[in-house]
Amino acid sequence: MNVLLVGINHTTAPVGVRERLAFSETGLPVALQRLLAGGSVSEAVIVSTCNRVEVIVVPSLPTAEAAEAVTTFLCDYHDVPAGQVRPYLYVHQSSAAVRHVLRVAASLDSMIVGESQILGQIKRAYALAAAANTVGRHLHRLLERAFAVAKRVRTETGIGAHAVSLGSVSVELAHKVFDHLTDKVLLLIGAGEMAELAAKCFFESGVTSLFVANRTLAHAQHLADCFHGGGRALGLDELPARLHEADVVVASTGATTYHITPAMVRAALDRRRYRPLLLFDLSVPRTIAPDVAVLDNAFVFDLDDLQRVIAANQRERRREAERAEAIVEAETVAFMTEADRLDIGPTVAALRERLTDICAAEFERHRKRLGPLTPEQEAAMRQFLLEGIVNKTLHPLILGLREAARQGSELVDLRRAFALDSVALKTDTAQDSDAVSTHEEPANQRLYR
Repeated sequence: MNVLLVGINHTTAPVGVRERLAFSETGLPVALQRLLAGGSVSEAVIVSTCNRVEVIVVPSLPTAEAAEAVTTFLCDYHDVPAGQVRPYLYVHQSSAAVRHVLRVAASLDSMIVGESQILGQIKRAYALAAAANTVGRHLHRLLERAFAVAKRVRTETGIGAHAVSLGSVSVELAHKVFDHLTDKVLLLIGAGEMAELAAKCFFESGVTSLFVANRTLAHAQHLADCFHGGGRALGLDELPARLHEADVVVASTGATTYHITPAMVRAALDRRRYRPLLLFDLSVPRTIAPDVAVLDNAFVFDLDDLQRVIAANQRERRREAERAEAIVEAETVAFMTEADRLDIGPTVAALRERLTDICAAEFERHRKRLGPLTPEQEAAMRQFLLEGIVNKTLHPLILGLREAARQGSELVDLRRAFALDSVALKTDTAQDSDAVSTHEEPANQRLYR
């Protein structure tokens, strides 16, 4: 199967280059149709995210020419000089392209290995390409296999089980302190991006009650309103009186003084009747005084603590990634084997039919020279001699076709040489499967009539 992939990602290109080649979702259908209109490819899918831009195609030209055409398309479409793009591009073809697509879908090529967002992004790219009619049987088979492999990796490995972001690690630690989070109250100190990301992780884990304390009350209320309207804004001066209502505190400010002191926490714990209070300090300088950690039932984690957990979880993910890589490699080999067989099947069937026609015609033309034959002798000639000639002629050709398919070479020249496109073929799967073997029972019964 000759698949070609041309792209850049976070490992090969800085964000300044990636953003110049990025496609908007609304512009993808037009871009895909423009790519196919150039005649260099017959199928195309474009995956464009913040970390990668990849064009996956089935080429209509020899691989090198098609890769150049796709590169030119990328540069022309975005009006970027080719010299500014080429140093960052990678090109994969055939099995390397298939392997890359499977690895990306399984999140093995992501900035954070094991993240789940990329699979949804590829599914969306595939849906847009299908709607634009730029997906045929080859890319359909490839992407459906990629989705299945991603699911298998998630099911058979723990690649996504270990939190590797500050927010998700905070949730993971919260579950070790509390049985569940559905009735817990989250208090954010600070209303910036880090606080918002942490809040999203906690709400995805079941938290529904939220306080946001911030120096600017309007900013606090804006963030609180982002979460189902269930949040309430507080001024920083309200913290001493309201701290006891929180179960989990996430502090992310730029302050140079402590907003949470041991005295405040001690008073809050007294009012909580010593129910645990969990505090995460994502600030530099710190917002929570270090001495709070010595208080009973106060569990404090600063950035260093969270980074140590993240590092340990990343090591676990890397171990799981090794298992995932083995799955991807096995699936790549299996997919290419199936694809090779499906790709050469119609050509082999057409070639067998053409050779059979030639043998039958020559036998009829020279039949008189053989003299009298019994019906058994004539049947044997047709069944064994002519079929043997066809099979022995086909055998080296099939080997060559298989090798050509593995290397992504075109079969056009062979089809043209034998005028195979004029041969009427049956298209059922069983015939295509039978046509690949040179050791089956005689398949073309016209020889025996």
